[in-house]
Amino acid sequence: MVKLGVSLPQFQHYTPGADVIAAARAFEEIGFDSVWAFERVLVPEDQSGPHGLYGVPGLPWPGVYQGVADALVTLSMAAAVTSRIELATGVLVVPLHVPLRLARELATLDAASGGRVVAGLGSGWSPDEFAAVGPVPLTERGRALDDFLDIAAEVWGPDPVSFQTKRYTAAPSSIGPKPARRIPVLLGGSGERALARVARRADGWVATGIPPAQVATILAGLRRAAEDNGRDPAALTCTVQIGTGDLTESTENPRRPYTGNIAQLAGDVAALAELGVDHVYVTLPAATRDITELIDKAAELYERTRKI
Repeated sequence: MVKLGVSLPQFQHYTPGADVIAAARAFEEIGFDSVWAFERVLVPEDQSGPHGLYGVPGLPWPGVYQGVADALVTLSMAAAVTSRIELATGVLVVPLHVPLRLARELATLDAASGGRVVAGLGSGWSPDEFAAVGPVPLTERGRALDDFLDIAAEVWGPDPVSFQTKRYTAAPSSIGPKPARRIPVLLGGSGERALARVARRADGWVATGIPPAQVATILAGLRRAAEDNGRDPAALTCTVQIGTGDLTESTENPRRPYTGNIAQLAGDVAALAELGVDHVYVTLPAATRDITELIDKAAELYERTRKI
């Protein structure tokens, strides 16, 4: 059976802390397999040229991206009031962080939660975010992600830890705490380089907003590439993010995937499951007005999905 997750309420129309705690408790009680948090540092006022969403000139950023709460703080609050549900990032922009510090934060959260962290990671795309907080320039984001994967593997492994990259060096040292389990690493992206990195290095791929048929095609190619890299292709998992900002019934014919009401989204989950997708999570907080509606819609999504 496909795993089912839901995003935590990080947006500014929710109350930080109280709503996250209420949502996390409710989602675990409902039966969800995972909760998810994403990273957004800022929203530039100038969205022209390369400052547009995903670097597309002039493409406006969604209004809900303003005031997004920190992903790891959000997951830490969820961890404190749950005992079973997985705590996933979808995704952290790795090059905006110092690698050793991020690796320790993830390890600490995993140790504290009893081995429930799933690290969904990406390389980023916003020049404004990189200019504001990035230890490396946007042009070096791919290398920065590879460096983090190397450093994290050392930090999460046995002591003594040592590593050397272009920017960072650690002589043999004791670094802890260690994660309670081997933290699964999922990588996002759909470009050629990003997918090649998934095939070489990741435990799984995070697909964002990609239609089911295209997911199946890309996943088949990824598993072939993984096998070419000497890896077990069956071990490479696929997680799909269904992003939604509106739960109004869609009357389009044919309907675009990932649009419409809860019943229609449940049908999308079923279609993805039939294609061999392992995990699906839905960004319900962007489409609901308050914590009560969020929990109600989440319960409906779970019930309808599990009946299909």
